[in-house]
Amino acid sequence: MKQVKIWLEAMRLRTLPVSMSGVLMAIGITAWQGRFQWMPALLCLVFALLAQIASNFANEYYDYKKGSDKKGRVGPRRGVTEGDIKPTTLRNITYLTLAVACAVGCCLIPYGGWKIIPVGILIAVFVLAYSAGPYPLSYHGLGELTVFIFYGLVPVIASYYVIAHTIEALPVLASMTIGFMGVNVLLVNNYRDMEDDAEAGKNTAVVIFGRQMASTAYLFNGFMAIAMLSPLWVIVYFGSKVMMPKWTFIAPILYLIFHVVIWAMLNHRRGAKLNPLLGLTALNMLIFTIIMLLAFAI
Repeated sequence: MKQVKIWLEAMRLRTLPVSMSGVLMAIGITAWQGRFQWMPALLCLVFALLAQIASNFANEYYDYKKGSDKKGRVGPRRGVTEGDIKPTTLRNITYLTLAVACAVGCCLIPYGGWKIIPVGILIAVFVLAYSAGPYPLSYHGLGELTVFIFYGLVPVIASYYVIAHTIEALPVLASMTIGFMGVNVLLVNNYRDMEDDAEAGKNTAVVIFGRQMASTAYLFNGFMAIAMLSPLWVIVYFGSKVMMPKWTFIAPILYLIFHVVIWAMLNHRRGAKLNPLLGLTALNMLIFTIIMLLAFAI
């Protein structure tokens, strides 16, 4: 059981709603439009989860190799740093998980066509490029941009395309909503680790711009996420042909309430006390997405 717990910690389960939310949003929109197909939707969800788990493994392994993680860190326990996982084992599992993700991605070709192959290749490259390679993105203030693209734009738009075989304005706007929400999960992580990252030479956006700017960005991102779907809220309220239940408004209202509360806590906590806020930020994102999924489906 101890080994299972160690590997579950390495997967960083509390962050997985970030990859799930993009696919669930695309599923909801296709269901609303009568285009939903369960098999490509399921494959997209499995691929997204495996890709994020591989990215989390890679982040832990390459941070260990670069000396960025140290024993007794304020963030969640790192198995390889604490000696619970052999570095070679984590490296091998990282590449195995990525290979399985790629295999699942190949199963999407009959639904999305050969055009999706370059997208899959880019995802696989950025799974590693986030922490590894000659220019690791997370070490040069590009982590947030990477998350916005590969946990926001790509999963929503690509999943929608594979299921519906087209690209429209609504999934593009929804992808930016998910992108802004996903960036906030990373901001909390880097907000917590600012001193450790600076000491290790890991120049995250929080290290570069400081905690005050990160806090402001966190608050801004939440409101921008909801604003991106403003055309949908107009449809909900004024639409006549394609109606959605009025309780759809619960989603943005609840999200913003929790968002502001978490932001207020963010400003008054440091160190390990920030750990729950990372999970709460991801959970707030998932709750919003599930409510939207139900509203779209109904």
